[in-house]
Amino acid sequence: MRIFVWHGYLLAGTGSNIYARQLAREWRREGHDVTVFSQEPQPGRYDLGGAATVRPDVSGLLPVFVLDDYDGYEVKLVQDCTRAELDAWVEANAAAMRERLPADLVFVNHVLLGGPVGAAAGSRFVCKAHGSELEYSMRGNAELSVWGREALAGAAAAIVGSEHIREVLDEVCGHVERVHEIPPGVDVELWRPQARGEALQALVEEARRDPPNPGNGNERLPDEGNADRLASFLAGERPTVVYFGKLIFNKGVHVLLEALRGVDARAVIVGFGDYRTELEQQAEGLDVLFTGPLEHRHLVHLLALADAAVVPSIFPEAFGMVAAEAAAAGCPPVVANHSGLAEIAQGLESDYPPELGWLASFPSGDAAELRRRLEELLALGPDDRAAIRTAARRATVERWSWTSVARRILATVD
Repeated sequence: MRIFVWHGYLLAGTGSNIYARQLAREWRREGHDVTVFSQEPQPGRYDLGGAATVRPDVSGLLPVFVLDDYDGYEVKLVQDCTRAELDAWVEANAAAMRERLPADLVFVNHVLLGGPVGAAAGSRFVCKAHGSELEYSMRGNAELSVWGREALAGAAAAIVGSEHIREVLDEVCGHVERVHEIPPGVDVELWRPQARGEALQALVEEARRDPPNPGNGNERLPDEGNADRLASFLAGERPTVVYFGKLIFNKGVHVLLEALRGVDARAVIVGFGDYRTELEQQAEGLDVLFTGPLEHRHLVHLLALADAAVVPSIFPEAFGMVAAEAAAAGCPPVVANHSGLAEIAQGLESDYPPELGWLASFPSGDAAELRRRLEELLALGPDDRAAIRTAARRATVERWSWTSVARRILATVD
């Protein structure tokens, strides 16, 4: 098949960014002719399996769901853009695809603005709904909700990552036909268990390859001096907890910091966002290291050094990609028990030893219950620790590999 993958943003950092590039890679591996349309300035940095890449000219506007800095763009929330601005942006992206038709399938990320882009491209399209656009921009906005529903009416299929997002899609857009629930995938070749003895050295070596970031002036780059900081902080065998994701209030990192008070553990907090300064203040008195964002090349080694990866979001999540990635690496996740995260927890619990299943999740926002689970998890003996790590990996390989996801999406339009 000739497939166009459209994603209006970059190809790293957030779940939908990674989703786009991983699908492209898997479809190329399956022998399909794939072209990726995105705003990524350096697509060659990523393994797209040899897919062609196009960067549509959007005249410098980037409509987003969460405000971040994007070099060279005027960044505005989707709901703060005028309809004329959004229509022009959609047309610029659709025109880039129409110039390169025909395609057997156009795959677009995000109900808005992916749905309208897919519809305007003039070819059969499938739209992947994410929690970001539905919750942050569309919910409560009648005009955007109607626009999304109208765009999806012309889709060959709509993909949701969980039952939770299926429900949210109905709430925001009204009833949508041809909806298929297919969880996002995990690169089980990249995210693999690793011997702890080798992991710290490998992590430090990766950090030494980081680009300069004087004064940590670029929040999208790892902090300056991470190699030495990580080597010192992670020396020894002390219990270790990791969080990796955006540093915004809705991700609930403050709940994790509160839970860590009184727990004999150190924590590494990975990510960037507008809540970082406040989180650093809240972490005073705790044994916590903030690193800025890290890439997968770092994280696969960091997770080998961790005894738990916490996903404490207090806002609905479509799936919980970071939890599945940690599990694939053999690092047991502890997730807030709601939305798509609850479905991750259920998958893990079904594979965990029965007496340990309760450690996979905690009541959302409840720092005391999270503390209780961390204390229990960190106190496990060697046999139980090995059992839960093996079970976490097994659950991910069986349920959430990208190969399975890519094939199931194409099956929706066969």
